[in-house]
Amino acid sequence: MIESLIDKGEASAIALALESDNSLLIIDDRKGRKFTRQLSLSIIGTIGIIVDAKLTGIIPSVKPVLAKIKTTNFRITEALELLIIQKAGE
Repeated sequence: MIESLIDKGEASAIALALESDNSLLIIDDRKGRKFTRQLSLSIIGTIGIIVDAKLTGIIPSVKPVLAKIKTTNFRITEALELLIIQKAGE
């Protein structure tokens, strides 16, 4: 049932998160995030991790990371990119 909505890797990650207390699932796929929210699991995406890394001082800026991400098949709109930069305080 789960695998018809999402891929096997996401299904495995969700199953593991369900078995663990206070887990934080890293997931970017829109269908997977929607399904995970229905299960009341805590989630974060790649972008959330990048912003958190900037806000906690792990990385100095999100802009170079976003530039690298845009060279991959990861989809990000200009509006989202601007929001990320704003949230990161840049």
